[in-house]
Amino acid sequence: MPKTQYWQWYVEEFSPTEQHRHAIEEVYFSGTTAFQDVAVVRTSTFGKMLILDGDTQSSQGDERIYHESLVHPALAAVADRSEVLILGGGEGATLREVLRSPDVRRCTMVDIDGDVVSLSRRFLPEWSDGAFDDPRANVIIGDALKYLAEDQGTYGAIISDLTEPLPDSPSHMLFCESVFTAIKQRLQPDGVYVLQASTAGFHTMSLHAKMARSLRKHYKYVVSFYTHVPAFDNDWAFLACSDTENLQELSDERIRAYLASLNGERYFYDEQTHRRLFNLPLYLRRELAKPGDVFH
Repeated sequence: MPKTQYWQWYVEEFSPTEQHRHAIEEVYFSGTTAFQDVAVVRTSTFGKMLILDGDTQSSQGDERIYHESLVHPALAAVADRSEVLILGGGEGATLREVLRSPDVRRCTMVDIDGDVVSLSRRFLPEWSDGAFDDPRANVIIGDALKYLAEDQGTYGAIISDLTEPLPDSPSHMLFCESVFTAIKQRLQPDGVYVLQASTAGFHTMSLHAKMARSLRKHYKYVVSFYTHVPAFDNDWAFLACSDTENLQELSDERIRAYLASLNGERYFYDEQTHRRLFNLPLYLRRELAKPGDVFH
């Protein structure tokens, strides 16, 4: 049988010595917004894919692994889910997962790049699955820094689905002491702040450890968790921050009660998955225990 010939490839460069290549079957959009380079493509293995500044953000094949991991451990731990804030999340999938909880009265999502939101609604409607049109969704196209400074509300959960805080990223300025303080002021005393927090691979975990160290002075519990996301070709890490809830110790009973209340069908997360998410390998625990750089 002859080999299939692909004439277009998306090459994601993790470092000068490491790449991941995806065969592209169709390009829906490729261009530059006011904030970043954006591409929406269909790949042979992962289906449709959103790419920002050359980095895979999510894929049709496995986005639920990432988004269920980001949202549901935090919401399972929160007593008051009536008001939720999302920073970033332009695809709408984080919003979708939050709104699966009938306890959510309003979910405010703030994303700076309206073009990404529009492109996602046009080309990736499976990601949001109607969430943008849910009457409980309050979608704001604007600067999260400005919103945090001007907003007077408080939230049971704040979910950060921003891009990694790399120097060339529009999210870089959102990882500093003043922003951490502003987020804490918007969080209810028994609330949970959860964020995507870079990679947990043995060779790529330094940024995640720096993020964890930076948040420890703000919260009693700063707990790392991670899972493998195939489209990212890496183990992806998250941080759950709270003064009252250690998500690593969340009981099976609380998780099951929360899951029983959700609308729609789950793909990845349950109480057994929760235990796996929070059981870290020794090399990552050692890295997290080291002193080192923090965001200022």
